[in-house]
Amino acid sequence: MAIENLGHEYEFEPQFGLPERLPSDEFIVWQGSPDVLALAASAFHIKKLAMYFILLMGACAWPALESGAGAMAVLQGVKWIAPITLICLASVWMLAYMTARTTVYTLTNKRVVMRLGIVLTVSFNLPLKQIASADVRLLDGGWGDITLSLEGSDRIAWVHLWPSVRPWRINKPEPTLRAIPDVQAVSVKLRDAWTQATGRAANATPTLHPSNPQADHLQVSLT
Repeated sequence: MAIENLGHEYEFEPQFGLPERLPSDEFIVWQGSPDVLALAASAFHIKKLAMYFILLMGACAWPALESGAGAMAVLQGVKWIAPITLICLASVWMLAYMTARTTVYTLTNKRVVMRLGIVLTVSFNLPLKQIASADVRLLDGGWGDITLSLEGSDRIAWVHLWPSVRPWRINKPEPTLRAIPDVQAVSVKLRDAWTQATGRAANATPTLHPSNPQADHLQVSLT
């Protein structure tokens, strides 16, 4: 079974998060969506963006503060950057919110289904037999990401998956379940479903991600 892209704007869903009803021999093992706070911080980097604007506002206010001018002079110095800050942060937050509300990840006993898209909704079917490994990244609060490495020649465009894709893997995009709750429990369900679907055993090895050595990762080899 090849990776299937059901590109269509769904006015309705016969089954939540799925483009069609599951066959009689297939059932849902787990279904969930990204957490808004965790997604905004990890995928949209809203905390780093807020820090950038705070530093920028400090730089604009510094001349007035250094000269001992009053509060009105300080406000005058940041009057142009303050509304831009609010607009940018609100826009990023709304994008993260809408992404989390419209994204649904579904794990069945045969595949992983990713329903993505705010305006144009598409679904990607990832057969468990084509998943080679899963990289589990733990975030604060028990949330986390599960990145799926795929076998075979089928590829999904990076832009079609974003933000449900591993950062900076543009030539060989890796679909990622972003900011999901109880990520460790979900990874166990994924491992068990993969084992049952393929009849092969999975190995779990703790690893450090090169871009973030402080983050906890669990490389689950499914080959």
